[in-house]
Amino acid sequence: MSDNGAAQEERIARGTGVQEQIARGEAVHELNRVTEPDRARAEAPDRRAIVPEQSRVPSWLATGAAWSWRLLLLALAIYLIARVVGILYIVVVPCIAALLLTAVLQPLTSRLRRAGLPNMAATWVTLLVAAVVLGGVGTLVANRVSADYPTLLAETKHTVAQVQSWLAGPPFHIKSADVQKYLNNIPSYLSKHKTLVEGTVVTGGKIASEFFAGVVLMLFVTFFLIKDGERIWNWLLGAMRTGTARRMDRAGHASWLVLVYYMRGTVAVAAIHAVVVGVALWIMGVPLAVPLAVLVFLAAFVPLVGLLVAGALAIVVTLATKGWVDAVVLLGILIVEDQLEAHLLQPQVVGKMIRLHPLAVILSLAAGGVLAGIPGAVVAVPIVAVITRALPELRRTEPGDLGPEDT
Repeated sequence: MSDNGAAQEERIARGTGVQEQIARGEAVHELNRVTEPDRARAEAPDRRAIVPEQSRVPSWLATGAAWSWRLLLLALAIYLIARVVGILYIVVVPCIAALLLTAVLQPLTSRLRRAGLPNMAATWVTLLVAAVVLGGVGTLVANRVSADYPTLLAETKHTVAQVQSWLAGPPFHIKSADVQKYLNNIPSYLSKHKTLVEGTVVTGGKIASEFFAGVVLMLFVTFFLIKDGERIWNWLLGAMRTGTARRMDRAGHASWLVLVYYMRGTVAVAAIHAVVVGVALWIMGVPLAVPLAVLVFLAAFVPLVGLLVAGALAIVVTLATKGWVDAVVLLGILIVEDQLEAHLLQPQVVGKMIRLHPLAVILSLAAGGVLAGIPGAVVAVPIVAVITRALPELRRTEPGDLGPEDT
């Protein structure tokens, strides 16, 4: 017997030959398990349904359909929110006005707190200062309306007589009784509707009960926003997850900073317009100079449009009392002011924090005016500015935004 035969008999005697056969068989089975599925997939026929080329939906159409139903749902949600806001108009408008007023007054409250005043005392001092300023301006306007109205009536009659004489002379030679009657009706209308004109200039509808209810609600909301605004915000954030709360906190602070700068800049721009128009009217000797200046100040809160509307009224009053020369001078002043606002005041005072294109401002004003009238036009631009500043903060994610519940 050879040496190989002896070694094989020895392995069989020890059982190692059987173990080698078993190991070799397991390796072959493992190889079959790996290769057989691939072989079966390769040999199996393609059972996918063959879709005719003409019945396939183009990718652009599928994408457009997916976006369409989502946009329809979004439009429906916006419509329902607008309906709710319209029903709760008496509540929503004072709350928005309180938010804007808080943005104006809160820097004063912060300075008083840093000076050492308690929170409650700083809040009350801020509201008292605002009440004194508003009350003083209202009293001044009312006194000037009462004092200047007779002068306005007398000078309007004189201007009407001059216009009649001018139309009767060359080159017009107009002596129509209808035109004369129409011109004579202007002073009589002012005389008969003095109360209406005074109410429009001073308060713009102070008799309405909704106006007083809105003012009271606005004052209450303003008080609590100034006093407990930070606590209210922290309470709202406490109901959110950690990552969402941090993003909302960054977006909220950025939006509030934009709103504060917007209101501060708008107040500064409005004050500049009011001072310039008031001084010009005072130098010309136009009656109701102070009420018209206050009206210009309020109208300046509607960007680009408010100054034109209030300026048109001031031009009409100047034309009726002082003639066309002073009216043309005032028109030139208003044009220069409008250009300065568009190219200097808005970009430098307001636009440092709010970078909105003029087209975006115009579209915002148009949409706000259509949806909610004058209040909508007033709040349209700050709402758009807040949204454009908050969205990047909501999309941005920082490493610290992930809390224990997000992992």
